[in-house]
Amino acid sequence: MKKVRTQNTGSGRKNSVKSAMLPVYLCSQKPIHSLSTSLLQAFMIHSIDQLDLAGKRVLVRVDFNVPQDDTGAITDDIRIRESLPTIQKIVSSGGRAILMSHLGRPKGKVNAKYSLKPAAERLAELLGKPVKMAPDCIGDEVGKMVALMEDGDVVLLENVRFYAQEEENEDDFSRKLAALGDVYVNDAFGSAHRAHASTHGVTKYITKRAAGYLMQKELKYLGDAVAQPVRPFTAILGGSKISGKIDVITNLLDKCDTILVGGGMIFTFFKAMGKEIGDSLVEEDKIELAKEIIANAKAKNINFMLPTDAIVADAFSNDAARKTVSIDGIEKGWRGLDIGAESIAAFSKAITTSKTVVWNGPMGVFEMSNFAAGTKAVADALAEATKHGAVTIVGGGDSAAAIEQFGLVKAVSHVSTGGGASLEFLEGKELPGVAALDS
Repeated sequence: MKKVRTQNTGSGRKNSVKSAMLPVYLCSQKPIHSLSTSLLQAFMIHSIDQLDLAGKRVLVRVDFNVPQDDTGAITDDIRIRESLPTIQKIVSSGGRAILMSHLGRPKGKVNAKYSLKPAAERLAELLGKPVKMAPDCIGDEVGKMVALMEDGDVVLLENVRFYAQEEENEDDFSRKLAALGDVYVNDAFGSAHRAHASTHGVTKYITKRAAGYLMQKELKYLGDAVAQPVRPFTAILGGSKISGKIDVITNLLDKCDTILVGGGMIFTFFKAMGKEIGDSLVEEDKIELAKEIIANAKAKNINFMLPTDAIVADAFSNDAARKTVSIDGIEKGWRGLDIGAESIAAFSKAITTSKTVVWNGPMGVFEMSNFAAGTKAVADALAEATKHGAVTIVGGGDSAAAIEQFGLVKAVSHVSTGGGASLEFLEGKELPGVAALDS
């Protein structure tokens, strides 16, 4: 077992649901999954291709939770662009697309800052056809607007989180949403880890339901990678805290050949190993857990790689004094903010010699240019591995932001739009929005 070390900052997330959902089989005439029979799980989910859409009101949960600047202008429309194949399928089939989404955290109250109007305008540009913006997501006025739709029309409902009942998965609110559609399609993988009215509750009232193309793509890449990876299978985990990745690490210890660990969480491992970490980030209450993870990796014969060197700084600032030191050379007053050149070389070699790679979490404070080298090197190595036939998956969140920043989105197999959903999927948890599609 190789041991290395270093630090960084990143993000972790976490939530819960049930455990034990991995591959999902999508029943279509051409299964999107190509999973072996032994891997078929309890869920049997239809593809949108199996639905009769002509003349139907198709209620679609999309994920238009896109970033905006202070003027309300959308700064990254990838989630809207990724929804296009499903929407175009409905339109070209003569269906009537009624789209619903959340945006931000309006806390159950109407807030113009979180209106989906900019998303409707951007979607219209991308589709090359009008998208009618509804004044609400339920109510008589919305009902009349939907009733006047013609085949091929597209309507975007206003933010479902303007109602507290959405996150509460309240039954009456779910029923009102469901009344707008004849069939239901969930194409919002990024919200599939939440049992909300628009992702879960509506399925109690619409019997004909299916996964959209983006949902299928997410489940295919993440499901196949974790359930039946082509080996060697390497996972790269980063971010600031072990607490945000405990379940991911635990789940992947039973599946991976190699686990590369970077980010701020590294220093809790190093503290557990009795090393001086200076002023680096540490979770004191997770030190014993870090010891257990190291021991479990060794027992399972997993190549658990921690960085061997780090770029340290005397302050958390891009302009701070910095230097590269070995993991055993971190002094008090200094903190690790990225992995060093030696670690970059070792990590890159492990990645480029793998056949399946999943990445979740940055190696350093990549938002600061002086501490972005480790994260960029991982992105470059993923691109190189992809060229040589590896399946490479970037698991949303900060990793997706990083690979976008480095201009390498198209150089890897798949960049998840999921964020927290992709993380929970890697943890082996059941996603309520996916389970609700079970036919």
